[in-house]
Amino acid sequence: MKKTLELLNSGTAEDRLSALFDTVSSETAQPEGNPDFVNNHIHTFYSFSPYSPTAAVYFARAEGLMTAGIMDHDSIAGAREFIKAGEIAGIATTVGLECRVSVEGTELQGKRINNPDQKGIAYMALHGVPHHQIENLQQVFAPLREKRNIRNRKMVEKINSAVGHCGINIDFDADVLPFSRFGEGGSVTERHLISSVCKKVISIAGEGKTAKFVEEKMKIQLDEKQRKRLADSGNPYLEYDLLAVFKANLVERIYVPATDECIHISELSLLSRKTGAMLCYAYLGDVEDSVTGDKKAQKFEDSYLDVLFDTLESHGVEGVTYMPSRNTAEQLERLQKMCRERGITEISGEDINSPRQSFVCRQLEQPQFKHLIGATWKLIERERELSK
Repeated sequence: MKKTLELLNSGTAEDRLSALFDTVSSETAQPEGNPDFVNNHIHTFYSFSPYSPTAAVYFARAEGLMTAGIMDHDSIAGAREFIKAGEIAGIATTVGLECRVSVEGTELQGKRINNPDQKGIAYMALHGVPHHQIENLQQVFAPLREKRNIRNRKMVEKINSAVGHCGINIDFDADVLPFSRFGEGGSVTERHLISSVCKKVISIAGEGKTAKFVEEKMKIQLDEKQRKRLADSGNPYLEYDLLAVFKANLVERIYVPATDECIHISELSLLSRKTGAMLCYAYLGDVEDSVTGDKKAQKFEDSYLDVLFDTLESHGVEGVTYMPSRNTAEQLERLQKMCRERGITEISGEDINSPRQSFVCRQLEQPQFKHLIGATWKLIERERELSK
């Protein structure tokens, strides 16, 4: 896997697609596709992920997916590559973009919605982007990516203030930008900043001593599972495991509120109508025990779902996207009931930004989620029709 991942992550998009063609062509047996699974929310390294668009398609296919959807933050730079990779690998694709929106002036103003870091800011998605609108959307979000970097630099300053006593100093231009894809139209996220801290910690701590450094020097308490992973000198996912710890324990200390880089919900609604993309809300739900280990227990939108849906509908939101593996059965039953009653499309996706995460959500085998398979194929067909 490691060698294939390196191959499909290297060079230009053309290089990666060529490598994919060679890899697929040399297969003695193709992975067996499983029609019971879909994933419409796969991040690539154009936001934060171990995978290029090409690699994402390949490994999604390797796990049995017959469809795959790209969903990067503030960027749709990987869409063309993703589409071509799907054609080479023989799986259906759908393309989209995720962003944060301001809800100032609406009933949601001041509420903690689906964003752990900031009230009054919500994560939303544009699904099923018509292909002739890809470059247009990429251009629309270009100045927002620039504005985000202004805030990123401020957060790097706060990082250095918070962990400088541990011998850690981050330079945005030297340590963060080089391993992002910002120069190719990608976005720089909080995960990029935290990942830079992870690299420094691992280097300073030494082999097998990351857990000790984090607890003794940085004064961050680890649970038994985290401690075991961070102390394992042979852990191939050490950086990602450490990132999950810092995401839950460090971001709150260094976070700078997002303002200028967040499009208003009314503007995003207008943009979706102009481009033909499906405007969707990304449901999070109250968190008690974080499945991914990067979120603390916290209350979100569950206590005011009616108000949320009223506001979403008034702004032309057509769908709700959610991840069945991250919520309780009760949360999802309530959400599904509300979507049915209001005629809101349901879209499924598993947030892929770590190699520990599977492209496949096993919950989709349950009868409660079977309709999400058909909904995905309808989304793909809608995108194809609008792209003609």
